[in-house]
Amino acid sequence: MTKRGRLRVLLGAAPGVGKTFAMLEEARRIRADGVDVAIAFVETHGRAATAAMADGLPEVARTTVTHRGVTLEEMDLDAVLERHPTVALVDELAHTNAPGGAHEKRWQDVDVLLAAGIDVISTLNIQHIESLNDVVEQITGAPQRETVPDRFLRGADQIEVVDLAPQALRDRLASGTVYPAERIDAALSNYFRIGNLTALRELALLWLADEVDQALKGYRAEHGISSTWEARERVVVALTGGPEGETLLRRGARIAARSAGGELLAVHVSSQDGLRTEHPAALTQQRALVEKLGGTYHQVIGEDVPTALVEFARSVNATQLVLGASRRGRAAAALTGPGIGATVVRESGDIDVHMVNHAEGVRRLALPRRTGALTARRRLLGFALAIVGGPLLTWLLASVRSDDSITSDVLSYQLLVVLVALVGGIWPALFAAVLSGLTLDFFFIEPLYAVHIHEPLHLLAVALYVVIAVLVSVIVDRAARYTRAARRSAAEAELIQTIAGSVLRGDDALQALVDRTREAFGLRGARLVDATGAELAASGQPTTPSRDGIEIPVGADATLELSGAELAASERRLLTVVASQLSAALEHRRLERTAREIEPIAASDRVRGALLSALSHDLRRPLAAATAAIGGLRAAGISLSADDRRELLDTAAESLDGLGALVTDLLDVTRIQAGALSIRVASTDPESVIAPALDELGMGPNEVSLALQHGDASVQADPVLLQRVLVNLLANASRYSPAGERVLVTTSTFADRLEIRIIDHGPGIAAEKYDDIFVPFQRLGDTDNSTGLGLGLALSRGFVDSMHGTLLPEDTPGGGLTMVVSLPVTPAVPVSDFAPSGDLS
Repeated sequence: MTKRGRLRVLLGAAPGVGKTFAMLEEARRIRADGVDVAIAFVETHGRAATAAMADGLPEVARTTVTHRGVTLEEMDLDAVLERHPTVALVDELAHTNAPGGAHEKRWQDVDVLLAAGIDVISTLNIQHIESLNDVVEQITGAPQRETVPDRFLRGADQIEVVDLAPQALRDRLASGTVYPAERIDAALSNYFRIGNLTALRELALLWLADEVDQALKGYRAEHGISSTWEARERVVVALTGGPEGETLLRRGARIAARSAGGELLAVHVSSQDGLRTEHPAALTQQRALVEKLGGTYHQVIGEDVPTALVEFARSVNATQLVLGASRRGRAAAALTGPGIGATVVRESGDIDVHMVNHAEGVRRLALPRRTGALTARRRLLGFALAIVGGPLLTWLLASVRSDDSITSDVLSYQLLVVLVALVGGIWPALFAAVLSGLTLDFFFIEPLYAVHIHEPLHLLAVALYVVIAVLVSVIVDRAARYTRAARRSAAEAELIQTIAGSVLRGDDALQALVDRTREAFGLRGARLVDATGAELAASGQPTTPSRDGIEIPVGADATLELSGAELAASERRLLTVVASQLSAALEHRRLERTAREIEPIAASDRVRGALLSALSHDLRRPLAAATAAIGGLRAAGISLSADDRRELLDTAAESLDGLGALVTDLLDVTRIQAGALSIRVASTDPESVIAPALDELGMGPNEVSLALQHGDASVQADPVLLQRVLVNLLANASRYSPAGERVLVTTSTFADRLEIRIIDHGPGIAAEKYDDIFVPFQRLGDTDNSTGLGLGLALSRGFVDSMHGTLLPEDTPGGGLTMVVSLPVTPAVPVSDFAPSGDLS
C-alpha cells in the first residue's frame, strides 16, 4: 500500500505577504539537498521576483482548457502523477478548476497527489478557509466563493503562517510589486486598508492557535514552565479505568480547548473506596489518550475518593472537574449513601463540576488498606441485615407454621446467618446466629413463647449456628484480605510505574519524584533536602517534619521530609522504593555535574593540543624559512649576486611578516577571551571597508562580484576590525570557490540592521558543523599548513561580537557557503521601512 504524502500549507493573511516566494525558496533549498522537486502549478501574477525564484526549477507542463472562448491554463494532474516527483509545488490551494477537469477544486487534485504518495507544498490565504469565509466577508466586505474545507486543511501535516506587518504589506503594494499600477489605488483604498489587514492577520494567527498551543505545551513540559499559566483553564478529568474514560477525556479536552492555553489533567484515585478498574489495559490506553490530547496523567492514593479528587484539583489550581455520572440504582444509593459525584459537588467550592453521562456503568473495586479486611460500612450493613432480616423472616415463617415445618424453619434461619456472614463478617454473623437460635426456640419449639433449652440437641443446634457463622466469616474475611492485598500490590505497582514514567518522559527527576509522592499519598507537603539542609526539590506547603511529619533517609547525604498525614507501615515500605529512586536520581545528577565540570577541562585540553599541533607546523615553517634565508646570507658573504641577495632578503621578510601575523592573531584571540580587545566604534560606510579589503587580497572583477544595495546607510563598527573580518571571510570564500566562479559580496538593510553577505559556491559545510568552524585552531580536517593557525573565523566572530553584531553561516542556494555579517545601523541616519524588492508571495 502506497504511503500517503505529506501536505505542507503556507498560510497568509492576504495576497502579497510572501507565500509563493517562500514556497519557491523552500523548493530551491530542498532541491539543493538532492530532493526531486517539481512545479505542478505556480502562478507568478507577472511579478518579476517570483518568476526569477521559479526560474530553473523543473516544471510539469500545464494543460489548456477553453471555456466560453477563453483559453485557460490549469494543472495537468495526470502529467504530475506520471512525473511523480518527491515534492510537488501547487499554488493557490482554493482555486476552482475550469469546467471539464477531473475535479472541481484544486484541493481535490492535491488530495489525489497525496494519495499517490507525493509530498505537496501549497499556499492559501485566510479568506479561503471555509469556516472563516463569512467572518472575512464581514471584515472586508468582499465575498469569497473559492474555499477549502477545514477538515482537509486540518489534516495537513504542517501549516505555517507567512506573516507580514500590515504597513509593510501596504508599502510593498504601493511599490508596484503586488499589483499593476492601475490596481494599486483601488486596492489600498478597499481590501488593503490597515484595519482590514490587521483583522485578517489576527484571524490567521487565531485560527492556527490550536496547533501553536500544542507546540507551547510541549515546550512547557520540556522546560518545566508552569508559573505563567495561572490564569488559564485547568480541567481535571477523574478516571476510573472503566470504558467511560475515553468519553470523559474527550469531553475534558474540548472544555480545555475553549480557552487559549487550557490544560488537561487526568487523575486516577486508588484507595479503599477509590476508583478502580478490572481492566488495567483500559487505564493504560486512557493514559496514552491523555498524552495524545496534550494532557498529563496523575495517580493519587487516597482514603476517600471525593476528598482526594477535590484536594488534587485544588493543588493544581483546577477550574473545572469532569466526572462520570453514577449508574447506581436507588436502592444502592439508599444503602450506601451519597455517591462520589454528589460528595465532590458538595466539597468542590469554586471549582466547576461537570457530571458527564455515558453509556457504561462505573464498576468500582476497592483498593484496600492494611487496617482491616472488611470496611465499617459492610459490618454495619451486616448488623442491619440481621436486625431487619430476623424479624421479617420470623413473621413470614410464623404465618405459614405447621407441625412439619420445623426443618424448613431451621434451614431458613441458617441461611440468614450465612447471608449476614457474607455481608458483614464474623461479628454480625455471631450476633445473627445467637439471635436466630433464641428466636427459633422462642417462636417455633414447644413450649412456645419461652426460652427453655431442656434438650441437649437444642443446645447443639445453637452451637452449630455459631460454628457455621464463624466458618463462613473466616472464609469471607480471608478472601477479602487476599483480594485487597492483590489490589494494593497492583496499585503500588501502578504508582511506581507512574513515578518512573514521569522521569522517562523527560521531567526533572527529583522534582517529578517529589511531586508524585506528595500526590500519591495525599500529603500536605514534601521536600528533599541535602545534608546541609539545602532544599533540592519541594512540592506543596512547607514541611515541618519535627512536628507533624516523617523523615525518610535518601542515600547517605539526603532526606525526604513529608508532612500532612500519618502513613501506615505498608506505605512506609513503599516509600523506601521511592527513596531508592530518589537516591538513583541524585547519583545521576552528581554524575552529570561532574561531567559538566570535566567538560571545560577536556575542551581546554583539546584546544591546548590543537595549539601545540598548530604551532609545531605553522610557526615552524616561516621561522625555518627566515632562519635559512638569513643563514644563507651570512654564509655566502659577498659571493652572492644582487638578485640572489634580494631573493633571500624577500624570503626572510615574507616569512617574518607571516610569523608576525600569526603572533598577532594569537594575541588577538587572547584579548578577545580576556575581554580586553580595544574597539573604536564609528559610523562606517561598508563600501569604504569592502574596497580596501579587496585591494589587500588583490581580488579584481574576475574574482569577485559586488551587489551593494545599502543605499546611504552606515554601520556602527570599528573600520580596522571590520576590514580584518572581511579579509578573512573573502580569503576563505576565494580559496574554496571552484575555478572560474566569482565570490559574490552583497549588502542590504533590514529594520535597524545592515547585512554584508560573502557568498561562495564551493563544497559548503554541513549544518551540524557550523559551530565547529568558529573554534580556534580548527580547520575541519584541512591539512594545508600554509594557511595559518585556523584562527581566522574565530577572530572574525570575536571582532563582530565585540561590535554588537553577529556572524552566522548559511547554505548558499545551489551549493556553497554564505557568511552573513549583521551590524547595527548608525542611529543618526534615518532608516526607512525597507521591503525587499520583488513580490514575496
